[in-house]
Amino acid sequence: MAELSDYMENKIIDQMRNQAGVQVAAYVALFTAVTGLEADTGWAATEVSGGSYARQLAGLSAAAGGASSNGADITFPQATASWGLISHCALMDALTAGHVLMWTQLDASKQIDNGDTFKFNQYDLDVTLD
Repeated sequence: MAELSDYMENKIIDQMRNQAGVQVAAYVALFTAVTGLEADTGWAATEVSGGSYARQLAGLSAAAGGASSNGADITFPQATASWGLISHCALMDALTAGHVLMWTQLDASKQIDNGDTFKFNQYDLDVTLD
């Protein structure tokens, strides 16, 4: 068997969000390439760094229909240096270092230069298991 029901997908997403009824922090990280994201190795070379960059809390909602999303805007600090062309993002299990939980290529890459701000609008960061 290979297909999961929505019920099971919801359970997996909610388990990722919660441990013993306590919300587990999942952080959104930005990347300039896909390198290492699938294998959870070597990704640090392409994660944005410097220029006031910091991972942000994902704030995922309870799963429904096999999906979840950010319940509020996710706004990164204003860049104080160029972050480069942001092409991918990942959910990480720690504010720094840690492990890749899930990752995706962005629908559109975005160049972030000094003075720019990167933001996911509410409900725009979709987490699905399909």
